[in-house]
Amino acid sequence: MNFDPAKALQNYLVFGEYGGVNPSITDSSTYTFLDPRVMEKVFEGEIEGCFLYSRHWNPINKELSGALARMEDTEAAMVVASGMAAISGTILQLCQSGDEIISSHTIYGGTYALFKNYLPRLGITVRFVDTRNPREIEDAVTENTKAIYCESISNPLLEIADIPAMSRISKKHGIKLIVDNTFSPMILTPAHLGADIVIHSLTKFINGTSDCVAGCICGTKAFIGSLMDVSTGTTMLLGPVLDSFRAASILKNIHSLHIRMKQHSHNAQYLATHLEALGIRVYYPGLESHTQHDLLIKLKNHGFGFGGMMIMDLETLDNAQKLMIAMQEKKVGYMAVSLGYFKTLFSSPGHSTSSEIPEEEQRKIGISDGLVRMSIGLDNDIEDTFQTIKSCLKEIGYLKGGD
Repeated sequence: MNFDPAKALQNYLVFGEYGGVNPSITDSSTYTFLDPRVMEKVFEGEIEGCFLYSRHWNPINKELSGALARMEDTEAAMVVASGMAAISGTILQLCQSGDEIISSHTIYGGTYALFKNYLPRLGITVRFVDTRNPREIEDAVTENTKAIYCESISNPLLEIADIPAMSRISKKHGIKLIVDNTFSPMILTPAHLGADIVIHSLTKFINGTSDCVAGCICGTKAFIGSLMDVSTGTTMLLGPVLDSFRAASILKNIHSLHIRMKQHSHNAQYLATHLEALGIRVYYPGLESHTQHDLLIKLKNHGFGFGGMMIMDLETLDNAQKLMIAMQEKKVGYMAVSLGYFKTLFSSPGHSTSSEIPEEEQRKIGISDGLVRMSIGLDNDIEDTFQTIKSCLKEIGYLKGGD
């Protein structure tokens, strides 16, 4: 791909109200009008560019949304209070009782719980399939299907979505393709590959400092406008508003995202390559042993690597837990959920971020007790980090002898 999301952000210049290099934060819940007729037209959606009430838009949220639309190269975007708000708001705008969704079977545990346990209460059915197999997707489509949902790089197994193949199916049947791009900002541009709607948990790589929770929805101007409709818009009516101070903080952080993603990817590639050479079973799409390595090369933007997420399979939960304790004690990073932080974070996904998925289903899709999911940090000396992890593997008795 030739698109450069970093350059798109670089060209997005926004001045503060008084000429500041950062946009001004408007600490206000509501906005004044000089003419009641203008207020009426804003309520009716006839006028754009006026601020009405912060549940609708406020200036700093609008600026962050604009930057995200530039990064994902979509017509528009909007920010919300969490990644889950982005997912649920999108689905509920597209679907009503009696409708169906097709979803990848390997997705974040919170998304799985929403799809499996909550949406059926609203009369919305979700069919889980192996989206690596286009035939399974095609066979799951019915006259009631409204959307196909996937993660560009899946949580936690790091499966790569063949977005162009899914797009061909969605367009054939006139349904929407929704892609969660949380694991691969800058690396993949789903809108260029055929996605209709792109979602992020801004909490993760995009913000990068693990100090807030936020999400975004990127899509057409018409779809984003429908979400904010004062009478029928899901995000307008359910109210998942992102605080303006947090939006300002994320907007500052997003401009270093390209540098951070390169370093996350560099470090993850180094660790994955050297750990695999030790005989550790490693899941990382930058390795030639990854079954979809070539697919990601074909789909990704140049220059940002293969991402900052890596998985080690240590076969048993006991091994996984001992390694995480040892790595935390030796300051490799923190035992914590989430990802995209400047320090390495690690967890056992089957007992944390994927715990909402029943054990039988976890086994079926390949989530074993021995998995250690790692969000690789921005370590300056990754060789030293590797040597520390190797010493931890020896300490717990998983790695025998050698150098």
